[in-house]
Amino acid sequence: MTAADIHRTILAVWRIEQPRLLTSLSRMLRDVPLAEDLAQEALVAALEHWPDTGVPEKPGAWLMATAKRRALDDLRRRSMLARKHEMLIRDLEQEQQTMPDPDTALDDDIGDELLRLIFTACHPRLPREARAALALRMICGLTTEEIARAFLQPEATIAQRIVRAKRTLSESGLAYETPRGAELSERLASVLEVVYLIFNEGYTAAHGDEWLRPQLCNDALRMGRVLTLVAPQEAEAHGLLALMELNASRTAARTDASGDPILLMDQNRARWDQLQIRRGLTALARAHELDGGRGFYALQAAIVACHARAATPDETEWPRIAALYAELAALVRSPIIELNRAVAIGMAEGPAAALAIVDGLAGEPALKNYHLLESVRGDLLCRLGRHAEARAAFEIAAALAGNRREQELLKRRAAALRGSAPDRLLD
Repeated sequence: MTAADIHRTILAVWRIEQPRLLTSLSRMLRDVPLAEDLAQEALVAALEHWPDTGVPEKPGAWLMATAKRRALDDLRRRSMLARKHEMLIRDLEQEQQTMPDPDTALDDDIGDELLRLIFTACHPRLPREARAALALRMICGLTTEEIARAFLQPEATIAQRIVRAKRTLSESGLAYETPRGAELSERLASVLEVVYLIFNEGYTAAHGDEWLRPQLCNDALRMGRVLTLVAPQEAEAHGLLALMELNASRTAARTDASGDPILLMDQNRARWDQLQIRRGLTALARAHELDGGRGFYALQAAIVACHARAATPDETEWPRIAALYAELAALVRSPIIELNRAVAIGMAEGPAAALAIVDGLAGEPALKNYHLLESVRGDLLCRLGRHAEARAAFEIAAALAGNRREQELLKRRAAALRGSAPDRLLD
């Protein structure tokens, strides 16, 4: 095995084992930032030693043992300063004595501990951007460089967010625990929001050269699946998982070989992942069992399910989708939801009815620089045969779009109006 192979192996093992390390150390130390530091030290030790000694037979156990030794060393150094640390040392030493096989500990169910870690990383006291960065770092094992690349931010900016978030966790004395009762609902909403933010950035990148970032989608799906396992009675957790599974099922059909977007109406539905669709529908059914599927995420999942169940675009239940958007708008007032409802009405009732809704949204401050408003408007104008206005709308949309692939798509649509008038929807 070459040095490069070993390096890749270490990173792969780290990506898998990091949550276990963090949850185990956090439970022992009751200090998430310190646990994260010690887990990182174990990774550095692996990077230093494994190229010389080879990858150990049980790399996860090696990392766990190293991290725990570092934890003991750290506590011993500070044990003279606080009685609390002396108690922790005794607890750790007793645990180590009763832990004959590190692999046994690794096989333990860490669901509850991982849930505590997710709730800690997504604490509402932390800024929203910091929550996402910290979750990707601690739960998904992404490096600062990878997170910075995912969100197209300078690495220094992401590093500062993570440092400040960890400092906030330490200085504020936030408990490493899963909240209960009303606080659980409040904190769960924050967790679901962060997971959905991560998924959306992977599903349709807001900026940059690539339309999709599958790794972010996979990381969000992983967190969503964990949440439904450890919080099985939370309907919105199942709703969010259903939404992500159903959307992710289209991934293979959403871009061509060059990475350019393929619009919803043009996608080859034979390439939609049927197993993932079944998973999504199962999760949606569970959300319905728990609370009728009337939550924010479950309603969106129900909309996507309408597409998933249709064999062709013409068989899609557009009136049903429009009704679901109306229900969603009654739950959460949002001009973006209203814009999406307009798209569904445009398919169910015709472009004129939809254009009246879209034109009514033109003064919404939140949509002032939202490129999809002009994109949808251009599509509706195109279907009404108002090609010159449609071309102008697509050109405005292209100028507002931050993603290069989307910009190019909108420019092509504008250019195409000099000849034929395509009849398409943005996905």
